[in-house]
Amino acid sequence: MLRTSLGMFLAGVMSVPAASAAPMSADTAARLLIPHRAVYDLKLKDASERSGIEGMVGRMVYEFTGSACTGFTTNFRLVTKIDTGEQTRVSDQQTNTFEDVSAQQFHFETKSFTDEQLDKEVAGDATTGETGVKVDLTGPEGREVDLPASAFPTNHMLEVIKNAKDGNRFFEARVFDGSEDGDKSLLTTTVIGKQQDPQKEDLDAAKAGEFSKAAYWPVTIAYFNEAAAGDPTPVYNMSFKLYENGITRDLTMDYGDFVLSGSLSKLELLQKSDCQADQRPVTR
Repeated sequence: MLRTSLGMFLAGVMSVPAASAAPMSADTAARLLIPHRAVYDLKLKDASERSGIEGMVGRMVYEFTGSACTGFTTNFRLVTKIDTGEQTRVSDQQTNTFEDVSAQQFHFETKSFTDEQLDKEVAGDATTGETGVKVDLTGPEGREVDLPASAFPTNHMLEVIKNAKDGNRFFEARVFDGSEDGDKSLLTTTVIGKQQDPQKEDLDAAKAGEFSKAAYWPVTIAYFNEAAAGDPTPVYNMSFKLYENGITRDLTMDYGDFVLSGSLSKLELLQKSDCQADQRPVTR
């Protein structure tokens, strides 16, 4: 995110505003997730001199399909144009994942390009077992990696939603999303604010269509690399407004040396599978 996470974490969700804080099972939460395609316009919010970045704009397209009974597929593409003052380059990241929440299996494929030239290609399969997560990386230099027990992206999002509905404001988790070289997981801390209704000055809400008046939770997630020396500082932070069924908007992505903001420019709801009951928001 710009590990894969920028998109993979958005393996996310949008729905009925939750009025109660009753406990919710992972299966119930999974059945609330709405297949959708969201387009976000990105721009540079802040950058330090050390970043070497004078300007950045981009677009992210995030498509989330599937169901609790068939598994969830995410197609994600992030294109950014970066101006260093001396040159301009275009970065293009394309990711496809499939997650079977009940079987705890995860498949990931990522290709990264700079100025249309392939920089990196990573693919593999991860499975949760009794001792942790086993990752089978495919390709010319295929190898197996054993990691501590970790949540996959959709399952982690379900945990965020469940904690939000239960009124828990803070929790920690280890997450594996297949990003970077696909051989490590990250520690995360999640802070969830109280559920809110959109205000008149919340311009991003209008782009959410039928969800424009639905309540949301403000969420911030910090990602840490436990192998880093010294005091733990986040690899990056993500903040966003989260709806109960998973669609996110009003993004802020802080990478330390630079910060990006993402506004929802288009939202399209996609057809649900047969095993999903129709869920619509109760606006107020």
